[in-house]
Amino acid sequence: KRFTTHRGSYATYLRRMTKYDDMISAKLAKRNMPQGLIYLAMIESGFNPTAKSPVGARGLWQFMSPTARQYGLKVRGRVDERTNPSRATDAALSSLSDLHERFGSWYLAAAAYNTGQGRVARVLKQVTGKTKGTDADFYRIAHRLPKETRDYVPKLIAAARIGANPQRYGFAD
Repeated sequence: KRFTTHRGSYATYLRRMTKYDDMISAKLAKRNMPQGLIYLAMIESGFNPTAKSPVGARGLWQFMSPTARQYGLKVRGRVDERTNPSRATDAALSSLSDLHERFGSWYLAAAAYNTGQGRVARVLKQVTGKTKGTDADFYRIAHRLPKETRDYVPKLIAAARIGANPQRYGFAD
């Protein structure tokens, strides 16, 4: 409903996506990762490689400086690889892959990408007693996560569904 209500923004994101979807899709395929993860960049930045959040995250994938450096991006002086779509995509997919390995679920990995792996790990352990989970476990723990994160995975799912069949949802080519 959010994306179809804010039709103009989503249509803009879909147009911007065409500039990056071949590159991101190829990188996802090479790593055997779900193609729907491309929509994480839509949620994070609207496919704007120069996007900057109020807290200092930057690029398509909205990396904070320490996480960017952890995943091999240069962030110093005039060099900020967070705004390099290809390099930032490599870093984001490495991060998501690590989170998936840790949590055993793409939904939990996406939640951790948004709110931090420490919080997801702590809440998952408190609610389920486990350190790894399933996509269904995201919904079991969602009530204990910040509202932004509770909404994050459903937004990712909705963006992927609309993106897979935009005409069905009123987005013409």
